[in-house]
Formats: sequence, C-alpha cells, structure tokens
Amino acid sequence: MAQAAVERKFEIIGEALNHLAKLDASFANRIPDLPQIVAFRNQLIHGYATVSTSTVWNITQNALPLLIDAVQVLLDELK
Repeated sequence: MAQAAVERKFEIIGEALNHLAKLDASFANRIPDLPQIVAFRNQLIHGYATVSTSTVWNITQNALPLLIDAVQVLLDELK
C-alpha cells in the first residue's frame, strides 16, 4: 500500500510538471530533469508492470530531494 501511495504521488508530480511545461516552458525548463520526471510518470501510469520497487526507492532517495530543492527555489522567487 505504501508503494502504491508513493507511486501515485510521483504520478501527480509528473502530471503537474507536464502541465507547467505547457503553460510556461521557460519556467518549467528551470526544473532539472523535467522530461525524465514526466517520462517516469508515464511509465508508472502506462507501464506499471515494468516499474521495479528498487527504481522507485532510488528515485525517492536520490532524485526527489533535488527536485524539492529546485521547486523550493522557484517558489521562493514567486513570493
């Protein structure tokens, strides 16, 4: 159940960033690895049988903190 919840949150993140890229490409381009994040979202939704728990864990531990930092910088700029 926890894995499903984490994967769902990644789906939401990917979808939100995909929408951001369509609304403001220059702003979205400041988010590192945005195309890979959207691709991961697509894999979770459409190719869920091929997603391994180790991949999700690796992204959670290594990529997510970097994304959080990048988004926080952008949010701080908007204040």
